[in-house]
Amino acid sequence: MSENMNIKSKIITQFGVNSKDSGKSEVQIALLTNRINYLQNHFSLHKKDHCSRRGLLNMVSKRRKLLNYLKDENISRYINIINQLKLRR
Repeated sequence: MSENMNIKSKIITQFGVNSKDSGKSEVQIALLTNRINYLQNHFSLHKKDHCSRRGLLNMVSKRRKLLNYLKDENISRYINIINQLKLRR
């Protein structure tokens, strides 16, 4: 569990203003991307895990909504986060 917290705190400090800034859109997008990537690896081993697949789809949808919000609010921050996370859009 502490390994996940270390990864989460690294992401927060990388994309946020400080180590406590977890509400910023970029931080939320980065955290969701990290979790989505983890679940994609999980599904390569567990193909019939449909309950987690539903959660994955919800996370992808939430990330898409956050990206659309960021795109509407500040296009430069949107482009920056897309490039940093290597997302297609």
